[in-house]
Amino acid sequence: MNLVVIEQNGQRVLTTQQLAEAYGTDMERIQVNFNRNKERYKEGKHFILLQGDELKQFKATYQIDNQLKFATKLYLWTEKGAWLHAKSLNTDEAWEAYERLVDEYYNVKENAVNLQMLSPQLQTLISLELRQKQLEKELEEAKKQVTVVQHRLDNIDRIDTIGDLRQRLNKMIQRYAHQNGIPFNHAWKDFVQAFNTAYRTNLELRRQNHINKTGKDISRPQFLEEMGLLDDAIRVADKMLNSKVK
Repeated sequence: MNLVVIEQNGQRVLTTQQLAEAYGTDMERIQVNFNRNKERYKEGKHFILLQGDELKQFKATYQIDNQLKFATKLYLWTEKGAWLHAKSLNTDEAWEAYERLVDEYYNVKENAVNLQMLSPQLQTLISLELRQKQLEKELEEAKKQVTVVQHRLDNIDRIDTIGDLRQRLNKMIQRYAHQNGIPFNHAWKDFVQAFNTAYRTNLELRRQNHINKTGKDISRPQFLEEMGLLDDAIRVADKMLNSKVK
């Protein structure tokens, strides 16, 4: 996650969502942790609570989270507030993320102090350099995305899309087996496991129950077709083919 520390009321702060993402948890757990240890947190020192006009102004200034559109109040966490959460959560992920947060907080502080001491011309040059570095990071991310897309297109080119969905699924599993150097039946086992995980089901148990009920032994692709699950199966197989792309 790229931590973007923002300024509010003269303090460097993060939203609850940013803090949750940095600590490898969710916003609900941050809120529960806050409620459970509420006596430790002091408004103005550990957090800033925005409501009413202040929140409207914040929404107009920052575009950080789509959920802000509907929020009626918003907690912004200072460095000390972030430290209290790391201590209360007491997980390796929280402490590691807190170290990164400290670095980011002080980078913002040092940059702000140094910029104030420079002439307007130098401030402009440094701002442009910082922007250039940000653009370089964004370009690198874009290149990675292009690599992913190209890999997916290559896989599509290798798959015969002419034919029904059952044929496409079989060809995708064959491609997965070849790509990973495993037997075809092992590739199907990987697919079943991935499908079960994705849709929280037990595909083989459902197929066996169907066989027992109808007295008709059908293949996995046939079963998926009868259950109207082939589109879901294609999505799972596609993800399997592209899961190793970095």
